[in-house]
Amino acid sequence: MTEKTLYGKLSNILKTIDREKYTDIVSIIECNIEDDGTVYMDAFEFACELHDADGAEILPKEVAELMIEIYLEEIAKENPDAMTNLGSLYYTGRCGEQNYEKAVEYYTMADKHGERQATENLGYCYYYGRTGEVDYKKAYHYFVKGALDNHLNSLYKIGDMYKNGYYVEKDEKEAFYIYTHCYEQMTEVCAELIGADICMRMGNVYFYGIGTEKNYEMALKYYQEAEQHYYRKINNGDFFAKKGLEGVIEKQNEIRKILLDELPDFNWRE
Repeated sequence: MTEKTLYGKLSNILKTIDREKYTDIVSIIECNIEDDGTVYMDAFEFACELHDADGAEILPKEVAELMIEIYLEEIAKENPDAMTNLGSLYYTGRCGEQNYEKAVEYYTMADKHGERQATENLGYCYYYGRTGEVDYKKAYHYFVKGALDNHLNSLYKIGDMYKNGYYVEKDEKEAFYIYTHCYEQMTEVCAELIGADICMRMGNVYFYGIGTEKNYEMALKYYQEAEQHYYRKINNGDFFAKKGLEGVIEKQNEIRKILLDELPDFNWRE
C-alpha cells in the first residue's frame, strides 16, 4: 500500500470515527500523519499499532477493513506476524466477524514459518475444540512447541493437561510443579498478559490441594493477586477474562468464610 493510499484511508477514518469511543485509535492516527500527506509509519506498522488500540471495543468497520487489507498484503509477502495478527482478529471477533476456521488457517500458516505465538494459539484452538471436536493430542503438540520457545502460556496449559489427564497420564504433582515454575518465571511484562491465569491456578492448587496440601491462606493470597491481573486484562480488551474474574472473587468469599469460622472464639471480658 502506497503512502498516498494509506493517508487517504486514514484521513477518511478520522472524518467518520467516534472520537469519544475510540480515543486511542484517533490519537495514533493524528500523531502519525500530517496535512501535507506525510505518514510516519508504513502500512504494516500502522496496522500493528492499531491492533490493540481501544482494546475493550470492537474495531470500527473502516479500521477493521483497513487492517485486514494491510495484513493480507503482508501475508502475500509471507510475513508470519501478519498471519498471526489476522488470525487473532478472527479468533476474538474484534474485526466484527468471529471465525475460528479462519483463525486456525492463518495461525497454521504462521506456525509453519516458526511464529511461536501462532503455535501457542493453535494449541488453544485444539484444546477447546474451537473448530469442532477437541483434539488434546494436537493441543499438546503445539503447547510443547510453544513451551520449548519459553512461552509460559503454553507451559501452564501443559500443566492443565497433567492436572486433568488430558492426552498425558494424570499427575497432579507435576501440574503443581509446572504452575509454580511458571509463577516464579513471570516477569512484570509477562504478568500483564498471563499473570491472572497463572495466579488463578496457584490459588486453585492450594484451595483444592492439587499436588500439594490444602492451604487456604496461600490460596487467598494468589486469588487476590489474580483478581488484580484480571481487572487489567478486561480493561485491555480481553473478553474472555470476565468469567475468570468472577471465579476468583467467588473463591475468595468462600475462603474468607472458612477462615472466619476457624478463628478462635475469644471473650476478652471473661
